[in-house]
Amino acid sequence: MLQMRYSILAMAATLFVACTVAGDARAGEGMWVPQQLPEIAKPLRKAGLKLKAEQLADLTGDPMGAVVSLGGCTASFVSPQGLVVTNHHCAYGAIQLNSTPERNLMQDGFNAPTPGDEVSAGPNARIYALDSIRDVTEQVTAAIAAAPDALGRTRALENVEKQLVADCEAEDGYRCRLYSFAGGNTYRLFRNLEIRDVRLVYAPPGSIGNYGGEVDNWMWPRHTGDFSFYRAYVGKDGKPAAFADDNVPYQPRHWLKIADRPLEPGDFVMVAGYPGRTARYALAEEFDETADWTYPTVGQHYKNLIALVEAAGKDDPDVAVKYASTVRGWQNAMKNYDGQLEGFRRIDAAAAKQAEEAAVLEWLRGQGEKGKPALDAHARLVELDEQARAHRERDLVFGQLRRTGAIGAAVQLYRLSIERAKPDAEREPGYQERDLPAFEGGLRQMERRYEPKMDRQLQAYWLREYLKLPQDQRVAVVDEWLGGDDERAIERALGKLARTDLGITDIRLNLMKSDRAAFEKSRDPAIRFAVAIMPTLLALEEEGKARAGDALLARPLYLQAVADYRKSKGEHVYPDANSSLRITFGNVMGYTKADGSAQAPFTQLEQIAAKATGEAPFDPPQTLLDAIAAKNYGGLEDRKLGTVPVNFMADLDITGGNSGSPAMDAHGRLVGLVFDMNWESVSSNWVFDPAMTRVIGVDQRYMRWIMQEVFPAPQVLAELGVPEKE
Repeated sequence: MLQMRYSILAMAATLFVACTVAGDARAGEGMWVPQQLPEIAKPLRKAGLKLKAEQLADLTGDPMGAVVSLGGCTASFVSPQGLVVTNHHCAYGAIQLNSTPERNLMQDGFNAPTPGDEVSAGPNARIYALDSIRDVTEQVTAAIAAAPDALGRTRALENVEKQLVADCEAEDGYRCRLYSFAGGNTYRLFRNLEIRDVRLVYAPPGSIGNYGGEVDNWMWPRHTGDFSFYRAYVGKDGKPAAFADDNVPYQPRHWLKIADRPLEPGDFVMVAGYPGRTARYALAEEFDETADWTYPTVGQHYKNLIALVEAAGKDDPDVAVKYASTVRGWQNAMKNYDGQLEGFRRIDAAAAKQAEEAAVLEWLRGQGEKGKPALDAHARLVELDEQARAHRERDLVFGQLRRTGAIGAAVQLYRLSIERAKPDAEREPGYQERDLPAFEGGLRQMERRYEPKMDRQLQAYWLREYLKLPQDQRVAVVDEWLGGDDERAIERALGKLARTDLGITDIRLNLMKSDRAAFEKSRDPAIRFAVAIMPTLLALEEEGKARAGDALLARPLYLQAVADYRKSKGEHVYPDANSSLRITFGNVMGYTKADGSAQAPFTQLEQIAAKATGEAPFDPPQTLLDAIAAKNYGGLEDRKLGTVPVNFMADLDITGGNSGSPAMDAHGRLVGLVFDMNWESVSSNWVFDPAMTRVIGVDQRYMRWIMQEVFPAPQVLAELGVPEKE
């Protein structure tokens, strides 16, 4: 499952490389900025693309204009009436929000027979349709260069970003975002239509959409029906609007058509989406920090938290339902970290990163004075990393404690009161007027993702972790608030926090309007804690901004040197993922595992039945098993396989955020949805291994088979424009 929540636990640096090309690009490796595609037209044609590369570079044309972001996952329009397809696990939050112990949509699935039966995906559900991209490098770099010091550079970047975004969003209905490339050598401003009324249309039962569960996550062979449908709605005037009964379906200019030719081994396939973060050009020291501390430490915390919630959920169905989406996110990240660590060991990634960096530094030394600025920049980045590492345990534990449940709500609300006293342009990102609808949505969603008894257990976990910190990593105000160093102190603190009223939705919403003085007079224990720690939080924030300001000078210099080194060797240079729109391309193919076993590129229906045990996560619906036993293929069987294909593999390059991305054929038609990678490739965030790296997608024929034979949705099939059952 590719959806990765880049949570507060993740501490790896965000890194980028230059968007230039040198030498021949090859299929497989590379998450290409669409504007680069004309430059790599030759390898695209060689891989099998039938469209012109220039057509793919037209981001508002066909087919790229159909690809949208969900703000953490990818999706695509598939009908002129705003129907959107994405992964089941991307829609899981919406499915969970609409579930109760009595009506569990996560278990039973959801199927709206008419548009009037569709349900809201939640107050914070969004669909972002790309409208334009503008290069603003000159304006941003000039602002940074004029700043007097490191902290000033960070503030200058924040200020120019807020101004650019404000100007970009002057026309109602748009959401804009500034992206940095090459660590700050290039800046581009993306403008997206922000669709705020998103409704759930169809989701198969969990025993289809999450078949195999965490056992099969990141594994091959795979047999998961990881797909669901949303619909985008707008106001009667055609402009984005909040949820309202009289809103109408959005009519996109472009939508993807289902492929009319079966996908076969060796076929060209491309994926367009919004990959989150990769760090293939990170410093060796940053890689070592991640491999030696961040992933093992954070992964173990996830395991501990999952065990806590699952134990509580066995006795309380309300906990199981309300924390289901949270737990699933932890499970996904935990297994991903374990896979990456195993991959690092298998390919000796640390040695490879050290050798790559040593080669760049040696090349720079060979340039004499010309290479000195980049060498100095590298040394400064190493120094900044060492500074951050000195208090990593504090930042992790204190960061989690102040974001947990009721405490997290109190901290956010108190900070909002502080920021609202400022002019909007001077507020911190996340607290401006443009952010308040999402802020309010988060407070509302807490009602469906918070249970006081479970929150107490999570608070206790992080307080115990806090007491394990060495004295030089402790926070004075937290020590004073605890008033002790033992379990009794923790129990006293938990007893106080249990009296908070922030579990009540109306109280949380009303506090959005309160001023700073009201918070500082409050007797609510969670708010008292937030008020006590806020000066420390602000001071730590300033320290981090100062380090970031130093990196704003050093990072661009060094990463440009990396790009120049690669170009000097005739190698292609593609950008690290940064959540902006990318295309990757390659071909359908299997691979050979480390044990020597050859893996076919397709899985089949009959393998689902063979894998079934009758118990989760291998408990497919009886209707599915009956259809397989009867060989009821509904005209969707593959001629060569003799059955319906379920999932497929291809040698593409993706990462978290690509979940739900459309897999398209050589003509830009939909052949499936990407939802995962194989176990051997999860380390590709740092080091790409072409022999082992494969993506996993759900074949559109299996999606249609489910909606035709197992969990029928004739209305969706008709809207997709696919042929009637033969």
